[in-house]
Amino acid sequence: MKPASAAALPRPFRYRAFVAIVATLTGLSLPISGFMNHYYQFAPFGVERHFWMSLHNSAAILFAVFAIWHGILNRKALLQHLKGNWLKLRAVSRESIYALLLVSVLVGLISSHAFHVGDSDGAHPPSSQHGPFGR
Repeated sequence: MKPASAAALPRPFRYRAFVAIVATLTGLSLPISGFMNHYYQFAPFGVERHFWMSLHNSAAILFAVFAIWHGILNRKALLQHLKGNWLKLRAVSRESIYALLLVSVLVGLISSHAFHVGDSDGAHPPSSQHGPFGR
């Protein structure tokens, strides 16, 4: 059992937990707001489009700041991990190669649609006059 005086003391603020939670929440909001930006990309600039753009941009900035802060707060463990696995890092595993290939091919294929969509002069996608889903 804890003494009565120890139970009355407030728990100290845990910065590592706070930073990790903020980085996680902002990181999870990025794909959602990115999808909505894609959804509203050809819509007239209005409240919805402005909201999703602002959300995405502010979440990206917060994510970057808190991810760097997370690395700084956990630098000792990170450096120990890198020092302990230095020999393993030199030899790239088969799983790493497969993961790199998979991500490169999928991201390349999915994002390359931007080069294939366009009107006769290639300046604007065909749906730009009609909103995100055509007429």
